Amino acid sequence: MAEIQQRLQALSTEYQAVQQGKAHDTSRDVHFVLTNLKELQNHVNSRQKLESQQQENRAVQKEFSGLKDDANIYKMVGPVLLKQDKTEAVLAVDGRLEYIENEIKRVEKQIKDTEDKSDAVRAQIIQTQSEAQPQGPGPQQQVAA
Repeated sequence: MAEIQQRLQALSTEYQAVQQGKAHDTSRDVHFVLTNLKELQNHVNSRQKLESQQQENRAVQKEFSGLKDDANIYKMVGPVLLKQDKTEAVLAVDGRLEYIENEIKRVEKQIKDTEDKSDAVRAQIIQTQSEAQPQGPGPQQQVAA
């Protein structure tokens, strides 16, 4: 029973570290949980950047759809503006959008995997808590008077 309570305490500490983003214990498990939290934050930041890039490219795509086929399109390469064919520019934007969408899917999978790891710790805590709780009152003993 003491072993279960110790395991419960360790898991509770880990879970609190995940929820609060900090830990006071330097155990290997807590370090693992904090690493997961940092990973999750990095993945969410990446997802936000990709979402921003996707919106920018969709805006460019929308602008291109309103242009005539013979419109002049310029692409900035370093400090220089280079003339670009509309078909080439549309293909480049479409390719970027496809790449960004694939990256978003990849990052979302990473977010899900990291969340699953945190959920596993939470499930382990719940299981340990249920093991630590008494199974209910035992058979009552009658006291002879």
